[in-house]
Amino acid sequence: MEKIAVIFFLLFPSLAFAVLSDSDIAAYQQTLGEKPLGERIAFWAEQFVGTPYDPDPLGEYVRENVIIADERVDCMYLTFRSVELGIGRTATDALLVALDKRFVHRGTMKGGKVVDYEDRFQYGEDMIESGKWGREITAELGERDMIEGVRGRRAVAFLIGRRILERIDLFRSGDIIFFINAPQKMETGGIVGHIGIIKKEEDKIYLIHASGVKNKGGKVKKVLFRNYVETMPFKGIKVSRF
Repeated sequence: MEKIAVIFFLLFPSLAFAVLSDSDIAAYQQTLGEKPLGERIAFWAEQFVGTPYDPDPLGEYVRENVIIADERVDCMYLTFRSVELGIGRTATDALLVALDKRFVHRGTMKGGKVVDYEDRFQYGEDMIESGKWGREITAELGERDMIEGVRGRRAVAFLIGRRILERIDLFRSGDIIFFINAPQKMETGGIVGHIGIIKKEEDKIYLIHASGVKNKGGKVKKVLFRNYVETMPFKGIKVSRF
């Protein structure tokens, strides 16, 4: 049974996730065990490629008070789940990781439901500053620009597109990319406007991200990172790495 699950993963990576049981997930996590954490995170992110975008403004997983809601994802849920599965060694282990990492403090479940989602991370900038979502390495990737912040941040340091492209070879699989909003969007959307995950394949660097619009839809896509940066509607990026 485990061998069949692994073969199915290899042949149909974007379809396998939706049909896997907990034991199937555990079987593949076992094969990933010796790989660096960043590669494991990127692997799980790729399994969501093609998954429909969650159009619920609140997030279906939050509205339903559940940890696992893999049928539809937004950019924050994709990041949550990819990291949790990358760190966890079983499906249950990943759930326990989620109760730590998705929350400012720690989540609580009763009767299979999350009872304190109000304590979850709701802004990407809070995820970065918490240290729970990797170590911020933005300064290590190039000279940063500054922009005035919101929500108590006087200034935000980030990499603009040109500098991203100049240092693109320094990115690694599993790097979490936090895209910085333009000033006019910060007041309503926060400092971070989007999140994605890097997957490096030989000389190509891809961005895996939930591409969509709330109340409308979309899907998870895997695109060349360079192409996305050249046309992105954001001021720049911050980066964290496990």
